[in-house]
Amino acid sequence: MLSRCLYCLLLAALAAIGHPLDPLTKDELTAALTILRTQHALPPDTSFPLVELREPLKQDVLAGRKVPRRVFAEVYERTTRQTFEAVVDLSTRQVVSWNQVKGVQPPIMPEDFAICQRVVRADAGWREALRKRGISDIARVQIDVWGNGYHGEAADGPHRIVRTVSYYKGPERSAYFHPIDGLVAQVDLTAGKVIHLTDTGTAPLSHAPVLAGTDSGAVRPLEAVQSKGVSFVRKGNEIEWGNWRFRFALHPREGLVLYTVGYLDHGVVRPILYKASLSDMVVPYGDPGPAWYFRNSFDFSEYSFVARSVAPLVAGRDVPNNAAFSDAAFATEAGAAYDSPHAVAIYERDGGILWRYSDLTAGTIVSRRARELVLATVISAPPYEYGFNWVFHQDGRIGMEMLLTGIMATEQVSPAADHAQLHAEMVAPDLAAVFHQHFFCFRLDMDVDGTRNSVVEMNTQGGGGKAIETVESTLSKEQQARRPVSSATNRMWKVINPGAKNALGEPVGYLLMPGENTPSYATPDSWIRKRATFLNAQFWATPYEAAEEHAAGDYVNQSQGGQGLGEWTQADRSLENQDVVLWYTLGITHIPRPEEWPVMPAHHASFELVPSGFFRSNPALSESDIH
Repeated sequence: MLSRCLYCLLLAALAAIGHPLDPLTKDELTAALTILRTQHALPPDTSFPLVELREPLKQDVLAGRKVPRRVFAEVYERTTRQTFEAVVDLSTRQVVSWNQVKGVQPPIMPEDFAICQRVVRADAGWREALRKRGISDIARVQIDVWGNGYHGEAADGPHRIVRTVSYYKGPERSAYFHPIDGLVAQVDLTAGKVIHLTDTGTAPLSHAPVLAGTDSGAVRPLEAVQSKGVSFVRKGNEIEWGNWRFRFALHPREGLVLYTVGYLDHGVVRPILYKASLSDMVVPYGDPGPAWYFRNSFDFSEYSFVARSVAPLVAGRDVPNNAAFSDAAFATEAGAAYDSPHAVAIYERDGGILWRYSDLTAGTIVSRRARELVLATVISAPPYEYGFNWVFHQDGRIGMEMLLTGIMATEQVSPAADHAQLHAEMVAPDLAAVFHQHFFCFRLDMDVDGTRNSVVEMNTQGGGGKAIETVESTLSKEQQARRPVSSATNRMWKVINPGAKNALGEPVGYLLMPGENTPSYATPDSWIRKRATFLNAQFWATPYEAAEEHAAGDYVNQSQGGQGLGEWTQADRSLENQDVVLWYTLGITHIPRPEEWPVMPAHHASFELVPSGFFRSNPALSESDIH
């Protein structure tokens, strides 16, 4: 029988239920975890790497059916090394599903970090390696945990394995300015010991001061002031702005998510997107040396970074002063629910010229200023910081704007080293920042005027002389839809609805328009390409399947690969007149510069969804603008 306290929690949780895609509240998380503990005798060392909303079936949401409010939890019993998946139904107060998942490792959690700290600091070999580098004050050494990955080595086995790299905390604010290079401890968290110590015997630690450059001088305050208030209307997690209608949530694994995006067109809300999220990401470093080859960080899936590292946004610094904020609720690995303040910012910003036309002979100049609506969050994955902005435009575009900043991962370089042999660029007299890449795989569940869509690839070419031709090809099956980007052919992909025609008699559509992008430079047989199969193409398309959410698989930590997109698309399913999901991998190759040391200016990269035959004319125009 449920306790009175739990019963009260359930009433509070159920009373707060609104839309079936609303994110879980703190009360709901607490209620679900309490039910789970009540109905299953969990050991004291049980951890909860992931607790999230079990999203209801898409067809039920779109049909407006009443659906149960359910919570999904990964459950890890550390002593027995067993992983379970549980589903709790809040309305019936029951654990409706409890299954063991064999042969997987859940994400690296804060408790793993704590175990690692104790084990490494007590290791005699590690302490001796520091002494050889002239470091006696071990308390000033910062230890960072990296995923072990999988490399086909003897140590790659069923135990929970991580690796560590170290930094020395000098007088500066961050320890990342002083890497203790060439020293890597491989730790068996299950056995509680260092199983391998890599020491390449680099030069003594450099204590050179970290110098900042010369800034552009003092600037006067620039503030966004909306004296008559904002133009968007917020109802919980639902936003109305101009003709845009959508929902949002901050997911503990997928980050900032958009749901049910539609556009009010002549009194009817026309669907465009059902869900847009970051499916996975990976950061492979390009140094094959013994202290670097394993550094391939799946920040969103290999670690539980999103829920643990959402940075509270600060008005006037991270976002403009006119921003409104939304909190998010998460659960700790110990199973305690909490609110993360200012996790998402919502604000309007100036977008430059929206449109302009002129007739100078008639003395006519007409123009309008653009307004943009931004949903923003920042995820800290030290030493990097990642900003994610979903941007809505008045002309029907939806953009994802990535911001990359923080501190570069560096290695110490001795004066006698041959710089030409480095897989890095010098950024300070004794430091080089290693070449690396960032890949962000976005999952875009498209519903262009409905769920019966097809995918068309558009390529532009010369037609002889100065002629220009555009060739459109239908991507009818999954294997055919594994595509690279191509700036040479201005390649884009259009999701069309063959059953919905525009005013010109053509199928309505939305384009996926790439921005900056780069392929993976790892060889196809490398472990990183096997584990992150989404790197094998920048564009993929699949028919909707509720279980297919994560491009590298559900359990990435220490995975051997072959999961996710590479596995699903082997079926070569049809993409014509289907509920189509696009997968777009945005790749960034980072060749460091001295100007990015010691802290990087924010790098911006993006892609957009752009209407193509979706509207009958420019949606940002009114009748009075042309008459």
